[in-house]
Amino acid sequence: MRPRRLLQVSVAVALLTIVLKTLAWWLTGSVGLLADAMESFVNLAGAMFGLAMVTVAALPPDEEHPFGHHKAEYFSSGFEGILIIGAAAGMVWAAAGRWLEPQPLEQLGWGLSLSVVSSALNGALAWAMIRAAREHQSAALHGDARHLITDVWTSAGVVLGLLLASATGWLWLDPLVAIGVALNIVREGAHLVWRASQGLMDEALEPALRARIDEVLARFEGPEVHFDHLKTRHAGQSCFLDVHLYVPDDWTLGRAAALRASVEQGLIEAVPGLRASIQLLPRDAQSHAAPDRA
Repeated sequence: MRPRRLLQVSVAVALLTIVLKTLAWWLTGSVGLLADAMESFVNLAGAMFGLAMVTVAALPPDEEHPFGHHKAEYFSSGFEGILIIGAAAGMVWAAAGRWLEPQPLEQLGWGLSLSVVSSALNGALAWAMIRAAREHQSAALHGDARHLITDVWTSAGVVLGLLLASATGWLWLDPLVAIGVALNIVREGAHLVWRASQGLMDEALEPALRARIDEVLARFEGPEVHFDHLKTRHAGQSCFLDVHLYVPDDWTLGRAAALRASVEQGLIEAVPGLRASIQLLPRDAQSHAAPDRA
């Protein structure tokens, strides 16, 4: 499924889980379930913003953005991370008040059932998003999927805390679990913000993709042909490569161009969606520049 369609599904699932978790909180009065419901509002905001950024990233290059709009997805990932941290602060605030004034819990059976159903929906969607994020190299999908996984763990922690509070009568376990969950998702939010910052700073391709590129170049390299000044970067769902291709001075332009076309085709087959920029140079020019295959 395409990233845009998955994010549309994420918006619908977020709306449904808001209803289920808010009802669960209303039935039980649990501050843990309230914190869980608050995070679902963050899921909705993140999915809507992610959908908007994926739409922007898909726009073709224009006069003001000649290289395209691919990096818009990183704004989605960073925004989602900031939302997670904000939601965690709200959870701690709500839990602190309940810690000071514990209140009895009611209708736990219905409340926990609704929470489990909403978690199952989020878990299934997160699994699909993780697979699609890897396939399409989508930062927006990755951010939303990580957020949904965090939501699943949040719900699991809340359910465990409520079961323990019900079994022991220790009402303070409810706000304690809410605070613990909040601290855990701060870590997840910080991770998303960090990943977004690395993408905006033109992070190189991961080692697995770089290894595929090196294998292709090794097939063409020989006594007469050499590559250097290899550089790679991510930009949203797109991957970019720049490399210098040195050929003998006595080669015709047609022969050199044919080799470059073959190299480019091999790179695209190894890394689908790769945008390769291969600069042709005579071998004599190689001595004037220090090799760089970073």
